[in-house]
Amino acid sequence: METVSVESKQREELVEITRQVKMAVRNLQIRNGSIIVYVPHTTAGVVINESADPSVGKDIVNFLGKMVPQNSNYLHAEGNSDAHIKASLLGNSQIIPVSEGEILLGTWQGIFFAEFDGPRSRKVLVGES
Repeated sequence: METVSVESKQREELVEITRQVKMAVRNLQIRNGSIIVYVPHTTAGVVINESADPSVGKDIVNFLGKMVPQNSNYLHAEGNSDAHIKASLLGNSQIIPVSEGEILLGTWQGIFFAEFDGPRSRKVLVGES
């Protein structure tokens, strides 16, 4: 298992971690099979989406903000209920195939850490699945 460190800079943002995940696969010496990318946090997630245009990530964060506003009549007292809901909608893991030591993503795809309660120091776990 490898740990990827992520430093979010905003309360809500998508941080591309594709390069770090590729490095973790090299360090783990995974040649063929699949990996799991897992986020062990309740207010953050992981998503695969377009990495060529940064406005896609901003659109995702903005849309989730409209679907699940930060301030509503939530029962959770910490003030971050929206972050828990957004993380639940995106999920905390992705399984990605690996062939000849390379992760298999589509031409425009990247792996993103989804922060919903930042800024914070976070971690992502990468391992063989």
